[in-house]
Amino acid sequence: MRLLLIHSDYIEYEAKKRTKMAEECSVLSDREDEALTVFCAVESVDEEDLVGVVNQAVQEIKKTAGQVHVEKIVIYPYAHLSSDLAAPDIAISALTALKEALSVEGFAVKRAPFGWYKSFKLSCKGHPLSELSKTIVPGGEEGEVKKSKKEVTHDWFVMTPDGKIHDWKTFADNSPFGCLVKKELGVAEPTGGKPAHVELMRSKELVDYEPASDVGCLRWMPKGKLVRDLLSDYVLKLVLDYGGTPVETPVMYDLGDRAIYEHADKFGERQYRFRSDNRSMMLRFAACFGMFSIMRDMHISPNNLPMKMYELSTYSFRHEQKGEVIGLKRLRAFTMPDMHSLCTDMPEALTCFEEQLAMGWQTGRDFETKLVAAFRCTKKFYDENVAWVKKIVKDSDCPMLIEILSDRVHYWEAKIDLAAIDGQNRPIENPTVQIDVESSTRFEIKYHKDDGTPVYPPILHCSPTGSVERVICAILENISTQKVPALPTWLSPVQARVIPVAERHGEYALEICNTLNAAQVRCDVDDREESVGKKVREAGMDWVPYVIVVGDDEVATKKLTVTIRKKSQPNKPYKEQLTVDALAVAVKAEIGCMPFRPLYTPRKLSKKARYI
Repeated sequence: MRLLLIHSDYIEYEAKKRTKMAEECSVLSDREDEALTVFCAVESVDEEDLVGVVNQAVQEIKKTAGQVHVEKIVIYPYAHLSSDLAAPDIAISALTALKEALSVEGFAVKRAPFGWYKSFKLSCKGHPLSELSKTIVPGGEEGEVKKSKKEVTHDWFVMTPDGKIHDWKTFADNSPFGCLVKKELGVAEPTGGKPAHVELMRSKELVDYEPASDVGCLRWMPKGKLVRDLLSDYVLKLVLDYGGTPVETPVMYDLGDRAIYEHADKFGERQYRFRSDNRSMMLRFAACFGMFSIMRDMHISPNNLPMKMYELSTYSFRHEQKGEVIGLKRLRAFTMPDMHSLCTDMPEALTCFEEQLAMGWQTGRDFETKLVAAFRCTKKFYDENVAWVKKIVKDSDCPMLIEILSDRVHYWEAKIDLAAIDGQNRPIENPTVQIDVESSTRFEIKYHKDDGTPVYPPILHCSPTGSVERVICAILENISTQKVPALPTWLSPVQARVIPVAERHGEYALEICNTLNAAQVRCDVDDREESVGKKVREAGMDWVPYVIVVGDDEVATKKLTVTIRKKSQPNKPYKEQLTVDALAVAVKAEIGCMPFRPLYTPRKLSKKARYI
C-alpha cells in the first residue's frame, strides 16, 4: 500500500464520472477543513496480508495525525501512486477497513468514492510534516513502514591521485571531468537539440526506432546487430578471463516473493508490472533477481568464494519517462552485461572491487572513449576505508568526484560510476561497481563457518561496460567530435572494401575480398555500376577503415594502394602500398585480441539492401 499524507487547510472534491469499477456511493461531493488527507493506493501485493497492511496503515496514519494534531481524516483513493494496483474489490475492502479501523481509534473519518473521475482542490499547510509519503510492505510488524525517502545529507569533493582533497568548484570547467562534476552538482548549463548519435545511428543504418513497439524499444539492422554482438562477445571474454561463470535467467519475476518485492520496490516506479493469472509479476530491470535466486538455492562453501556469476541480460526493462527516452542513451528495453560476485567478507569485496574497476577503465580504452568517475559511499564506509579510497583514486590515475552520504539509503554501501561525456557535455553512464551489503540477508544467501555460524556475505554488482546500447551511444558521440570519424576497427561492420575501377578488374577484386575474409578481415566489394569517385566517397561515408582501389597496375603487380582511415586527415587521405597478405597482417595487428565475427551484410554491394 502506498500513502501520501497531506496536512490540509482544506480538501474538497466532486465525483464527476463513474468508471466500470466505480462503487455505489450516495455522497459524491464533500469538503473537510483542518484534516489529514490520506491519498491511498492499494497494491496487488497487499492481497498477501490485507489485514496486516491495513493495521500498519492505521498505525502510520494515527502517528502522523498525532504529530500534526488533527482529529479529522479524509481517505482519498488515488491510483496514480502505483503502477501495480490490487483488484477493485480488494481495494474497496481495504479502504473500507481502513476507515472503520481509524473510526474505532476515535478519528472523524470521511472517504472519497472509489472508481470515479473526481475533481479536487486542496491546500497544504507547508510545514516539515505537512507532506509525507509511505510505502507499506505486507507481512511487516505493526507500524513497520518503509519511508520512501530517508533524510540524508550529501557532501561532495574531488580527490586527486596524490590523495589530496579539493573543493569541487575548482574542477567545474568544460573538461570531460568538469562536465561530470557540474552535472552531478546541478550547475550544468542546459543544452538543447538532439544528441549527435541519434542521427549517426540512423544514417549509418545501425539501429532505428520501432514505431510498432513501446517507446524506447529499437530495431537493429545487420550492421548495428554486428556491432552489438561484437560488444557482447567482448564482455563475455572479459568476464571469462576474470573467472566469471555465465548463467541465464528469466526476464519476469513473481512479486509475491517477498525478497523480490522488496528489492524491486527500491527502484520506485521505473518498472513494468502486470498480472499473470492470479499473480503479480514484473519484467526485470537487471539480472539481480535470477542470480540471487540461484545463489539462494545453492550450497555455498567459503572455498568457492569469491564466486562471480555473469549474465548478458537481454533484455532488461525500465519504464523510463516517455519524454526522457531518446536514441541509445535512455531506453525502456536494453541489454545489460551484469556480473554479481559473492565475496567471503568485506576485505575480499574491496579487492574484487579494485579488479572490477580496472576492468571498467580498460573498456574505455578498448572502445576508444574517455571515461570519468564518481565514487559514492556512506560516511561510515569512508571513515573506515579512507586509505582504500585513496588507493583506488591513485590506481585510476585521474581525479575522482566523491559523494559522501550521511546514511545508507540503498542496498549498496559504496559504488563507483564511470561515464563518457556526450557532444552536449552530459554524462553517459557506463561501467559501474557496487558493494551490496543488504541483498544476501534479504534473499537468504549464506555460507557457514566451521562452527556452523551462518554468514551473509557482501555481493558486488558489476557491469564492466554498462548497457550495450549506451556503449554504442558513447562511441558514436565520441566519433561525432572527430575530424575523420571512425569506429574502432574491431567494431567496424566492414573493415576493408575493394573498389574495382572497371568491370575487368572485378574478378581480382573479388579474389582479394575472399582472401581477406578467409583471414578474418570483414571485407566487401563495391561492384555497383557507379563511378570510382562516388564509390570512394561512399566508403568514406561508411567509415570503412581500409579502402583498396583495384585497376590495371594492381592486377599486374599484385601490390595494392590502401587508404588507411585512421592515419588520414581531412581531405588528405593516407595511402600505403601493401600486398594482400601484408594488409591482412596489418588489420589483424590493429585488432589484436578483440573478438571477430564475419560480415553480416553481402560481400557484393550490388546485393546489399537499403534499410533506412
